[in-house]
Amino acid sequence: MRIALPLLALVAAACVQAQDKPTAPGVTAPAERVPTDVRRTTLIVRDMEASLKLYRDVVGMKVNYDTVVETSGVALPAGPPGASARLVLLNANDGWVGWIGLMQWIEPKLPAAPYPTRMGPGGVVIVMNTDDVEGRCKAAKAVPGVTFTAEPRLQIYPGRNGGPDIRVMGCNFFDPDGILIEMNQILK
Repeated sequence: MRIALPLLALVAAACVQAQDKPTAPGVTAPAERVPTDVRRTTLIVRDMEASLKLYRDVVGMKVNYDTVVETSGVALPAGPPGASARLVLLNANDGWVGWIGLMQWIEPKLPAAPYPTRMGPGGVVIVMNTDDVEGRCKAAKAVPGVTFTAEPRLQIYPGRNGGPDIRVMGCNFFDPDGILIEMNQILK
């Protein structure tokens, strides 16, 4: 069973520490904080090692937590009560927001849905900004289970509030569990 996590798309804005964050024309820091931060998105994975090859080794996120937990089957409605699962937390450039959790059920294993080939309602896109999109996209191709939907290419979006166009080099691919990743590098 594939768990849809509707807040995944919001993670992109939180994945980079403030002083390192690229700027986009027309985007300014809010005058006051909003009441909620999107801290982490947890992905239910088929194969922890394949997922770590992508998120740790290719994307470059840092593992900051790796343990086996007993699940309730209630708060996170997956698996039976008392099941064991491996939980690995990874962070990008911020110590508080933009984290990704990877969770694999160990005993009993969860049945896996077929890998998606198209997006639909409940589908998720994680947008990541990186320092070397062409190199990281090339490395992602070598990870077992990764399926590309678009090679690295220049994308131009209309500017915000009449500002200059936003130029992004990016690629798109499904991760080993069928989550769509948009890997971007904002160009000056």
